[in-house]
Amino acid sequence: MTPFSYHKPASISEAVSLADASSHFIAGGTNLVDLMKENVVRPKRLIDISGLGLNGIHPTLNGGLLIGALVSNADLAWHPMIEQHYPLLSDAILAGASPQLRNMASTGGNLLQRTRCYYFYDTGTPCNKREPGSGCPARTGSNRIHAILGASDACVATHPSDMCVALAALEAVVHVQGPRGERQIPFAAFHRLPEDTPERDNQLAIDELVVAIELPPPVFEKHYRYLKIRDRASYAFALVSVAAALSFDGQVIRQARLALGGVAHKPWRDPVVERMLAGQAPCEALFTRAAKTLLQGAKPLSHNGFKVTLAQRAIVRALDDAARGAADGGPRP
Repeated sequence: MTPFSYHKPASISEAVSLADASSHFIAGGTNLVDLMKENVVRPKRLIDISGLGLNGIHPTLNGGLLIGALVSNADLAWHPMIEQHYPLLSDAILAGASPQLRNMASTGGNLLQRTRCYYFYDTGTPCNKREPGSGCPARTGSNRIHAILGASDACVATHPSDMCVALAALEAVVHVQGPRGERQIPFAAFHRLPEDTPERDNQLAIDELVVAIELPPPVFEKHYRYLKIRDRASYAFALVSVAAALSFDGQVIRQARLALGGVAHKPWRDPVVERMLAGQAPCEALFTRAAKTLLQGAKPLSHNGFKVTLAQRAIVRALDDAARGAADGGPRP
């Protein structure tokens, strides 16, 4: 770990005024500290935002919910309003990490966590995300956990978050603040695909700070499922995950949301597939067709072709569970 200076600003405006290309904001530090220990990132300055008061959860005027960026993952998952009105989000958070990490990890930081690609963490190998233009050895190397959708020649890394998959399905909005003022970013536009600039994970400017996440009014309290497929049940990142949410008019699907994790550089959604489900009666044939459509653009690598079939089957299962209201996949951690 290289030497760095430490600052604890008293306000958001002071925090963003300190930010530059050589600095990092730190809250829970559950990902950043690991990256610093491995010399993957070497900030010259840490800006501690833990004292900025961004830890509230409040109803919005339109019936939604505003979540402060410093709310811990544990507090968010177990908050009564989240459990009652946004249980898909609660289940997704509890499927991730461990209780100790969830107690420390911040909601805003979860959005910004970096990929777990082996080559990104190994500073002895090239990585376009770590050093643009150096190459992507994962394309021809060990790529079992890597992307099958939305990848590029420059990067095949996946986004590791469980929480973000649910937030994508719920169509959250990210509130950010910088020296030029505040702005709101729809969740679908917040994370980026790698294209030829894989070093950029999201749309934040260097001096912008995530201050809150807004959830729209609840719709999917009863028919939802977060399904995570991983190598082991304890503290493992998803090979494939599915956030499925449905609402009904009688026996017909009124609205559908479907997001995948573990398959791309960002949570993966396709509005065309969601519209395909709307207005239909739920059945295995419909869900199978939706799954195949969602995966039709998949481009597996040498060691992760199994993800295509795995994702298709996971989608069908998650949609079927959501339709039946069978959201409970077992005891919560």
